[in-house]
Amino acid sequence: MRTTFMANEANIERKWLVVDAEGKRLGRLASEVAAILRGKHKPTYTPHADTGDHVIIINAGKIELSGKKLTDKTYYRHSNHPGGIKSRSANEMRTKYPEQMLELAVKGMLPNGPLGRKMGKKLHVFGGAEHNHQAQKPEVYELRG
Repeated sequence: MRTTFMANEANIERKWLVVDAEGKRLGRLASEVAAILRGKHKPTYTPHADTGDHVIIINAGKIELSGKKLTDKTYYRHSNHPGGIKSRSANEMRTKYPEQMLELAVKGMLPNGPLGRKMGKKLHVFGGAEHNHQAQKPEVYELRG
């Protein structure tokens, strides 16, 4: 009799992967990174378990957006006080807060709830070419397309 494999914390192997965002489109990069964080690239993928790998994104400041998104796309946040809505353009986000821009894009593609928040903690974004995770011996990951 065969049984279906169910991944759990005891039998999950996690890798550390480095993704270079230079010249890549924001949405295409974010969707692939979200799939890696979920573990969908592994044959041991289990929907109710966090089977994904750690992802380090470097050169977040050199990400590209298509069309007129640099001027037209707006990021909103609220201070939870009356009239406390604040906004930033995508161009301002890319120049001043590139890490936050990529984190928002990837976390929006992860499941909502405790499991998605746990997956989001495995994302490490850096604006420049340097990162501080050399001790984990990350492997370079080439994106599809």
